[in-house]
Amino acid sequence: MSPRLPEGLGRDEKGITRCWWCGDDPLYVKYHDTEWGKPIRDDIRLFEKICLEGFQAGLSWITILRKRENFRDAFHGFEFERIATYTKRDVNRLLKNEGIIRHRGKIEATINNAQRMLELIDERSSLAAYVWSYEIDVSTRPKTISKKTIPGTTPESVALSKDLKKRGWKFVGPTTVYAFMQAMGLVNDHISGCSAGEKVEKLRTKFRRPRS
Repeated sequence: MSPRLPEGLGRDEKGITRCWWCGDDPLYVKYHDTEWGKPIRDDIRLFEKICLEGFQAGLSWITILRKRENFRDAFHGFEFERIATYTKRDVNRLLKNEGIIRHRGKIEATINNAQRMLELIDERSSLAAYVWSYEIDVSTRPKTISKKTIPGTTPESVALSKDLKKRGWKFVGPTTVYAFMQAMGLVNDHISGCSAGEKVEKLRTKFRRPRS
């Protein structure tokens, strides 16, 4: 008999251990195994994730994940320079798109955030350099990550959220920002013993942090 897994871990028929939250949905499992937690420095991917986390507010991530390709098509691959030029005609176009979340406030926030993104790049050279300056301090993290030790926010996510809001960004509350940080590798919140988490930790060790 296999030893009992710690709370928050599951094991599939191949013996691969994973965090509980992805369940057995193939799309969610793939996202967990190949994306979540890997350190990212590409500005378009970072911007996309902030926007999609905003769209997720009040919903589940799997709902957004299932619509992600539709979002990418609708928002021109999240090329923020192009989104920054969107007009009311684009807002109306997006509100008619059944493939995305048709929420006027979130759509307009994405356009606003693209405009704020350009301002931030002028100041900090890249979104990557900016957000990675708020990387979670590993010395404050427990040595063993369990379902119970994963927080909803951290001092870093609160600080990043506060500064983004000060800069005029929208739908960037501390919880939303922390979810973004988890996904983009600014912290490794895979449950200890998760197969993907071990790979993420190796990538974080080798990752070259962007600087302004």
